[in-house]
This record gives sequence, C-alpha cells and structure tokens, in this order.
Amino acid sequence: MGDVELAPHSLQTPGARLGVQDSMGISTLEPGQKPPSSPPGKLTPIKVQLLDEAQEVAPGKFLLDLICQNLNLVESDYFALEFLDHRKVMVCAINYYHIVLSRPKHVVMRFVVKFFPPDHAQLQEELTRYLFALQIKQDLASGRMICNEMSMALLVSHIIQSEIGDFDESLDQEHLEKNKYMPQQDTLEDKIMEFHRRHVGQTPAESDFQLLEIARRLETYGIRQHPAKDREGTKIHLSVSHTGIIVFQGQNKINSFNWAKVRKLSFKRKRFLIKFRPEVNSCQDTLEFSMNNRDSCKAFWKICVEYHAFFRLIEEPKPKPKPILFSRGSSFRFSGRTQKQLLDYRFPADKAYFIAKEVSTTERTYLKDLEVITVCFQNTVAKDEVMPEPLKTVLFSNFDPLYKFHTGFLKEIEQRLALCPSCCAPLFCFKQLTVHLQKHNEILMELEKAIRNSRKLEALCRDFEQQKVCYLPLNMFFLRPLHRLMHYKQILERLCKHYPASHADFRDSRAALAEVAEMAAQLHGPMIKMENFQKLVELKRDLIGNDNLVIPGREFIRQGCLSKLSVKGLQQRMFFLFNDILLYTSRGLTTSNQFKVHGQISLYGMTIEESEDEWSVPHCFTLSGHRQSIVVAASARVEMDKWIEDLQMAIDLAQQCNGTATELMTNKSSDETSVEQESEDDLSASRTSLERHSPHRGNTTMHVCWHRNTSVSMVDYSIAVENQLSGNLLRKFKNSNGWQKLWVVFTNFCLFFYKSHQDNHPLASLPLLGYSVTIPAESDNIHKDYVFKLQFKSHVYFFRAESEYTFERLTHVQWYLGRTLESTHHT
Repeated sequence: MGDVELAPHSLQTPGARLGVQDSMGISTLEPGQKPPSSPPGKLTPIKVQLLDEAQEVAPGKFLLDLICQNLNLVESDYFALEFLDHRKVMVCAINYYHIVLSRPKHVVMRFVVKFFPPDHAQLQEELTRYLFALQIKQDLASGRMICNEMSMALLVSHIIQSEIGDFDESLDQEHLEKNKYMPQQDTLEDKIMEFHRRHVGQTPAESDFQLLEIARRLETYGIRQHPAKDREGTKIHLSVSHTGIIVFQGQNKINSFNWAKVRKLSFKRKRFLIKFRPEVNSCQDTLEFSMNNRDSCKAFWKICVEYHAFFRLIEEPKPKPKPILFSRGSSFRFSGRTQKQLLDYRFPADKAYFIAKEVSTTERTYLKDLEVITVCFQNTVAKDEVMPEPLKTVLFSNFDPLYKFHTGFLKEIEQRLALCPSCCAPLFCFKQLTVHLQKHNEILMELEKAIRNSRKLEALCRDFEQQKVCYLPLNMFFLRPLHRLMHYKQILERLCKHYPASHADFRDSRAALAEVAEMAAQLHGPMIKMENFQKLVELKRDLIGNDNLVIPGREFIRQGCLSKLSVKGLQQRMFFLFNDILLYTSRGLTTSNQFKVHGQISLYGMTIEESEDEWSVPHCFTLSGHRQSIVVAASARVEMDKWIEDLQMAIDLAQQCNGTATELMTNKSSDETSVEQESEDDLSASRTSLERHSPHRGNTTMHVCWHRNTSVSMVDYSIAVENQLSGNLLRKFKNSNGWQKLWVVFTNFCLFFYKSHQDNHPLASLPLLGYSVTIPAESDNIHKDYVFKLQFKSHVYFFRAESEYTFERLTHVQWYLGRTLESTHHT
C-alpha cells in the first residue's frame, strides 16, 4: 500500500500480504445501490492512515464508505476514521457531517477498529480478523494494551509468525532488531523467540486467530482510556467496552458498570453522569465524574452511546421527531448497523463465492485431519519403537508431502477468497500428488499386517484411538486424501455447472475439473477396495467371537438393527450382511461396549419370504437357509425394504460364486449357530473375555444403529465420505431465544461441534442416523431464515445456516443419504 489516489483500480488493500494485486471481492453495497457521490463545493484532500501505517489520499468526506468499498470490507461497521480536531481532541469523523479543520492539508485520519466484540469468532471474514490483528499490533506498540511480560512476548511471537513464517534464529534476531513491537522489547527477545519456536506450521490466518484469542482475554483489550476525576478529585481513567463503562486507576481496573444496570448517560459541561436503575440496598442512583473540558466529556459520551447501541440494540435506533420551537440537549444518536444486524447480514447471492467458501472451510477440516496423522500419530509412534521402520518410512514419507502441499493450498484459497472468490479454479493442480495417493492401498494393508504381528503396535493404535483428537476410527484418517479428491471433483462439477460458457473463469474451471476427474478415475477403484477393507477391519475389532472376517473377496453390504423372533418373543439384535454370509449378535452390549457374534447363516441357497400374516408381526420376513431359518422384523417398512433388497442382491452374488461361506466362529459348527437361546455360559464367557479389552467409544455408527433401531449400507458410507461439510452454524439454546455460533464438521453420519476451526478436538457430537430433518413449524416459534429442525423422538435441535447455499447443501446431503426433508426451499 502506498500514497496513491483512492480508486478501485489502483488501491492495494491491507490484503496485500495475501498476494493479490486487484481487488474483486464482495462489495458492502446492497444490490442496486450506488457508491456515495462526492458532495458539491470545494474539495479538500485528506490523508487517511490505514492500520498497516500506509496512507491513502482521497477528496472530501464519505471517506469511510469509500475505503471500505475499495477494501471489499463486508464487516465495515466495526471500523471508523479518527482525527485530532482543532481542540486536540480525538474524534470520530463519521459523527460529523461538516468537518472543520484548522490545517486540512496536514490532517491525517486514522482508519481504526472502533468496536471490539467479546469473541473474535463473531468476525466472519479473514480480512476483518487481519485488520483486528493489525490494531492489536498497534495497541501493543503504543502501550495502550497493557499486560504482563509473558503475555506480551506470546503476542509478539504470533505477530512474527504471521509476518515471517516459521522460526529461524538468525532471521528472528534480525527482524526484531528492525521492528519494535512493544516497549522494552530488548529484554524479552529470548522469550519471544522461545514462543515463536512453538508455532511451526502456523499459517498467517492461524497466527492472527491465536493473537486475537490471547488479546481478547486481557483487561485492556480494545480499551481507550479517557482522563477524568471522581467526586473526591482522584485522577482516574474512564473507558467503554461491550459490557459497559469501566474505571481504571493507573493500570488497574477498579470498577465497572454493566449496561444492564445503567438507566441513562448524560453530560453537563465537563461533568459526565451515569444514572442507574433502582435497586434494593442501592445507596445512590447517580454517579458523577469530571473530565478535562466539555469537548472531551461530550466525545466520551458519544462513544458510550454508540457502544451501547451497537452491542445492546437489535437494530439502529430511529430518529426522534425534531421539536418545532425549542430543543434541549444533544440530538446525537447512533447511526449504522448494530452487531446483531451485522451478524445477521446475508452475503450477496453469488453462488461462486459460496462454492469457493466451501472449498476453504472443508480444506481447514481436511488439514486438521492430516495433522492427526502427520503430527499426533507421528509423535505417538516416535515415543515407542513398536512400528517397523519400513512401514514408518512409507507412511510418513507419503503423508508429510500431502500435509505440506495442502497447507500452502489452504493459504492460497483463503487469499483468493479474501479478494477474488471467483478465481479459485486454477489452484486445483494436484497431479504431483498422484504418486503419494496411489500408495495408500499399500500403507493400509501393511499397517494392518503389522498390527496382526505386534500386540504392542495394536495396543498403541487402540490407545491412540481413545484420544480426543482421534474423533474417527484411525483408518478413516488414512483414507482422507482419497476422499478429499472425490470431494474436489464434486465441488468443481458444481462450479462448472454454475458458470455459463461465456464466463471468464469457465475455461479454467473445466480444465481443473478434467485434471481432478482423471485422477479420481484412476484412484476410484482402489478407494472402493480400501473402504471395504477398512470397514472389515473395523468390524473385526469391534465384534467379539469372529476370527476370519477379513478375507479376500468378502465385501461388506449393510449393518443394522433387526428384531429376531425366538421362543422368548422378539429380541433386538445387530445384523451384519456381507456378500457371502449374514452375521447376528447376542442380545445387548457387553461390558466393553462391544457386540458378541452369536450366529451366522450362509447366503448360498437362502430364500426370503415376507411373513407378516403368518406371525402377525409388522414388517416381518423369514430367511431360510440350508440348515436353519430365522424370522426377523424391521422397525419400519422402509427398513424392511432396504434389508430385503440388499439381501436379495447378496444372495444373487453368492449363487454366482457357487461357494460356501468361511466359518467365522471358532468353537461352533454351523448347526450350533442355529440355537435360538443363548446359554448362560455364552454370556459369562463374553464378560470374562472382555476384561482384556479397553473401553470402546459408544458413538460409532454400529452403536448408533443399535440405539436408534436403524441400519446403514456401504453405499451410504460411500455417499457420506464424498459429502463432508464444514463451516459455521448457529445452534439455538434450548431454554432461550439466543443462538450460539459453532464450527461444525459433518462427516461419518455425525455432526461434530467445535468452538472454532482452530480447535484440535470436538466439544461434542450429534450422530444423525434416525433423525428427521424438517423446516420449523409455526408452533416452533422460530422466525429466522435458513433454519432446519433435527428431531429424534423427544430430542429436538434447531440450527441456522448463514446463507441459503449452506442451508441447501446441508439439507441436500441429508436427503441424499435417505433422510426425510420437508422443505419449502428448492435448489
């Protein structure tokens, strides 16, 4: 950024660090609205100093709108222009329609952050967070932000990581000598470099996020102190924040007055008055402070009025009618959007923008998933020499380059998204990764082979799966790169479908799609085999009483809950259908949250017959094999149809193979598997054998099917992995009308909730199997756009998407996976 005329074609934005010259981002103007025109009369050139200390020159006023328009700053209401007036009082330019300047050619207006929200997660755009980070940097350097030395050193370490990248001792020393980030920096240089060493791999966006996360917890975050005196004449400083008015004495906060307790704010000459709401045992209803002069007092009063309106009001206050004859007091009021309106703001409905946004949000999650292997699992393996060296080499030599590539890819995507969301297609160049992706088959096979041969490695992997960071089965993370490639293909197909042939980016998008589609075609077959292998391995570990589940040629088809008819009536069981056999378990879960295989039926020669009339049981059918027959019932007609369809397909496959199923159960013959009633010996044996196993997670797909009496097929799994979503959702509080903003990852039939995308593990999860997805009814009293309702029996949740695109993507994926959607929205 330099001293250039303020014009859309020449202004380089604060996103210059993002590496894009021309700004083609989202305008803050509503559709059909024109940029503000310059007022008539004499034009005076004014210099505007931006947060990176560069200056822009522009004529006249309306500067803030023009600057935000040229910066493509959507969340412009957090910012303002400040300048020193003729009385040397720092004032906000937006509050003045006519600006009187004593020496206008020498005035520099400062583009600053005006409103500091309590949680930076409320800032939706990376550009906004970047400007906030620059403001923190300025406050730290100027001494406005006061904190202990350790916090200062940590803040500076994140600033350096954002500016120069990973730690390099000589480069750090040279950079700290040239740049002063805080007072008395020299004494803390060693501590700064020690902290910087820990930030290896952090992107500039992640560093900005961490900087804001630390800063917002400090008492002086966003504080602008105004000198005053109390009634006793003691020198103090007044300041205002989102919570209310704060009193400082020196560097210490001595009092605060919450907005909820304040009834009225006023000023009289240089006296600033706070009137409180009446309370029991309250000794005074008005508090008085004395400021330097009337102008200082009025300026602080205006800031308080604006802060109260921005953070506490739902919408901009309407102007009061002007009195005909006399007016009393100041007529100043807050003008602009409130934070509530800002959070509810809808982006322009350019689908290309939201497609690019989906690439960015899902890439963040994908990078976190890669970190599970390249950072967490690698560190775990390094501590214990239990993994064979050749396996370790092939594993991490394939995943480390992927992690490095996608770290840079995410950075480029976010850079383009900040300024030019329609130019993401040229970044999809992955051919150099093909050699690494082709080895995933070998990696998964070799890892399973090593686990079979080493109890220590098996225990290591099992213990790692219990860690919070491993929120999915470990093998799922090894398949993530193949799944991600299919996701890229799907996203590019939507982008090409959106663009007309005449669009400037259509050709680049088609070229990117052709390259990704070629790679996907090469790897699709191996991916299907690996998904099946991964599922067999997962079942082998989660089921007790099977020895030969993972064999060549066996394919998983469906798992789920059915009721089996026995002499004691209908009993709930888990069934597992493969292309050669049908397994079913003992009733109930074991003490280690696992299932015990109780019986198996060969599909060769099996017949299916609906038998609701014969047994007087709804949704009932009979499976007849060579040696036994069983009667089962589904929870609903749709479930019965799914099972019968998949069973018939599997029977046809078994007939074609003309073979006999491999016996899975060790100490039982086929005749014994037909016994209807489990013996006490079976149950006690299962309990004693489970003492050697560590507890399993209770939110796996298998457990969800059991508790919600439903089923899921391999086709469902394949669709789910190609439709993973990430992004922000608003969750409605159960006992109030408030909404909580969360980072949500939708994968493996489950919603995982995070406070932000920076978190390493989810706070909670919500398995969606069995849930219905509908639009809220009138009786739900939800008067918001893009809200969908999740319900399973008495469990009800409301979620709100930030855009129509996100809403349709979420609900479409649910529908595509066979869930019910009653919606008035249409794609």
